[in-house]
Amino acid sequence: MAKSLRSKWKRKMRAEKRKKNAPKELVRLKQALSLDKKGEATMTDIQEIATVVPADKIKKQTDADMVEVEGEDGKMELDSKRNKKTQLDENGQYPGWMNQRQAKKLKGKRVAKKKTGQGKKKKGIAW
Repeated sequence: MAKSLRSKWKRKMRAEKRKKNAPKELVRLKQALSLDKKGEATMTDIQEIATVVPADKIKKQTDADMVEVEGEDGKMELDSKRNKKTQLDENGQYPGWMNQRQAKKLKGKRVAKKKTGQGKKKKGIAW
């Protein structure tokens, strides 16, 4: 797909930017790993930048988490505090996946029902 002149130009410019920023990025990476000093990264330097946790501790933690998950019924927590008909939660908010048009439509139905005391009458046989 992406064969238009605009996309070709954008790809070209991104490549130019990568070339321009590559030396700075390399220096930054070397500084983070402290390779520019000795040729070897020391744990004290890295600990200033990031949190260092031993691998065996992480493995034990993930194993414990797996045991807890297997112990449950395997059901997801659902948003049970949401009204099924109006889709509103306890704060009067619609779900995140709902678009504005759907929300407006539901609100219109809700307001009309409140005004008249009942919703739209269904069409049916007159007798």
